[in-house]
Amino acid sequence: MGLFGFLSKDKNENLEKGLAKTKESVFKKLSRIVIGKSKVDDEVLDKLEEVLISSDVGVDTTVKIIRRIEKRVQENKFLGVDELNSILKKEITDMLEENNSVQLSTFTLPEMDDPYVIMVVGVNGVGKTTTIAKLAYQFKKAGNVVYVGASDTFRAAAVDQLSIWAERAGVAIVKQKMGSDPASVAYETLVVAKKNKASVVIIDTAGRLHNKIPLMNELSKIRKVMQKVIPDAPHDVLLILDGSTGQNAFEQARQFTNATEVSSLAITKLDGTAKGGVVIGISDQFRIPVKYIGTGEGMDDIQIFNKYEFVDSLFSE
Repeated sequence: MGLFGFLSKDKNENLEKGLAKTKESVFKKLSRIVIGKSKVDDEVLDKLEEVLISSDVGVDTTVKIIRRIEKRVQENKFLGVDELNSILKKEITDMLEENNSVQLSTFTLPEMDDPYVIMVVGVNGVGKTTTIAKLAYQFKKAGNVVYVGASDTFRAAAVDQLSIWAERAGVAIVKQKMGSDPASVAYETLVVAKKNKASVVIIDTAGRLHNKIPLMNELSKIRKVMQKVIPDAPHDVLLILDGSTGQNAFEQARQFTNATEVSSLAITKLDGTAKGGVVIGISDQFRIPVKYIGTGEGMDDIQIFNKYEFVDSLFSE
C-alpha cells in the first residue's frame, strides 16, 4: 500500500469532512518531506517532527512519537518512506491506547436510580452552549429524558442562549434570572430532574477566564450543593476545549485540571481549523479521555471520539 493508503468503505464521512482542513495540511507537509527519499532517515524524522509540531500535536507528544519511530528505524535500517504513513498511524494509535481510556460507542448512559449528572466547564467562546445542546439532543434521540440546568448566571444573555438551544434540542431547562446563585440553579435542576425521573442532567457553568480563582471556587460550591440531592454527583465533569485555538487549548486544559477534577474532554470546532492534531496531544498529555469532538454547527455535528477512526482519517488519503 502506498504512502497515504486508502480508507475503508465504512469510513466516517462526517469525521472526514470535519478534519478536512487538518488533513489537507498534514497531507501536503508529509508529501514534501518524502520527495526524493526512498527510506526513513534522520532528515525525514527531523522534518516529520516539524510537521507534527506545526499541526499542534504538541512538543512532548511529538517527541514521544518520533522516539517510537526511531526505534522502528533502528530495528529496520531500510524502512521505506512508503511505510511512513502506516507506521505513524500504528504508533500514534498504540500511544493513545496506552492511556487506558474507555472507548464509548454510542450515546448511552449507565443504569442508575438517579439521573446521570454531567457538569460542563470551559471558558467562554469554546462552544460550550452549543455542545450542551448537541449532547442533550443526542441523549434524547437515544430515548433519554434530559434536563439542562442554566448555572452560567453571570454572563449577559447566557441563560437566554441556552434556553434557545434547549428548545431546539427539545429538552427541558431549569433556569433563574441573571445574577442568581449558580449553585442554587444546579440544586433546583437536580431536584426537578429527579422528581420527573430524568435519565440525564447537563449543568452549564460560568465560563469566565480560566485563571479566575473565584470561578473555580464556584465550581466547587456547585459540586457540593448537587451532592445534597444526588450524593455522587456530578458523575462526569466535561471540559470543553476549542480545537481551533491550538496550543491555547493545552493551557486551558492545564489550568482547569489543576483547579478542579475533570473526568472527560470535548474538543470543538475541528471543522474550521488545520489544528486538529491538538486532539492527539491533549489526549496523550492529560490522560483524560476525549469523549466527544465537534465537527460542525448542526445538532448532529458531534461525535463520540474514536481514537482509531480519528488517526486513520487524519493520516489516510
